Amino acid sequence: MPASFNPNRVAHSLLRRSRQGALATLMNGTGDPYCSLVNVASAPDGAPIMLISRLAVHTKNALADPRVSLMLDERAPGDPLEGARIMLSGQAEQATDENRDTLRRRYLNAHPSASDYADFADFSFFLIRPSGTHLVAGFGRIVDLAPEQFLTDVSDAAELLAAEQGAVDHMNEDHRDALGLYATRLLGAEPAEWRCSGCDPDGLDLMADRRTLRLDFPERVTTPGRLRKMLVRLADEARAKDD
Repeated sequence: MPASFNPNRVAHSLLRRSRQGALATLMNGTGDPYCSLVNVASAPDGAPIMLISRLAVHTKNALADPRVSLMLDERAPGDPLEGARIMLSGQAEQATDENRDTLRRRYLNAHPSASDYADFADFSFFLIRPSGTHLVAGFGRIVDLAPEQFLTDVSDAAELLAAEQGAVDHMNEDHRDALGLYATRLLGAEPAEWRCSGCDPDGLDLMADRRTLRLDFPERVTTPGRLRKMLVRLADEARAKDD
């Protein structure tokens, strides 16, 4: 396996950047496999979030048997089999009083149009607790990973997570120029109306229309102060690339 290939990073990036996936559940009563397309976002640790209706077959299945799998791929141009994808297995859990606000906030940041129906009586937020994932990223790049290899440790980041929405709003309202620099000069993307949809100890999530990017931090940040310093540092690095 090539030394430059980092399966943990590839899986981590797919979890953070993906906005749609194929959800597989077990049919209630028969156990037959059932697959459907769902929109997804990521929790602070990277675990997938879904907003699904209890009227849908996949939701009824998950409520009866929470074992699910989710396939995410990078939607690469050309042959889709040449792009990286992960097949994540785990348990689907309906949001609780403790995590509902966080799941709702992060999901709606990634899918703003979902605010039109997020409060409908039949819709609920679900979190998939991963038990493992199977990564396929090309010839000789097939790896099984445990959750600790692709999820973000947030056990020491309570301050950062509490301040996340404020930081996201601040970047989107006052520092759109910096977000554009991150996207174009650090990540090589085309100019667009890039905005921030989330942050965590490992990085920043960016999106513009249907495009998504992940800006990994060179080292972990766990407090608002460290986040501020990191974002200034990265903006300075981006500006220096133009000099």
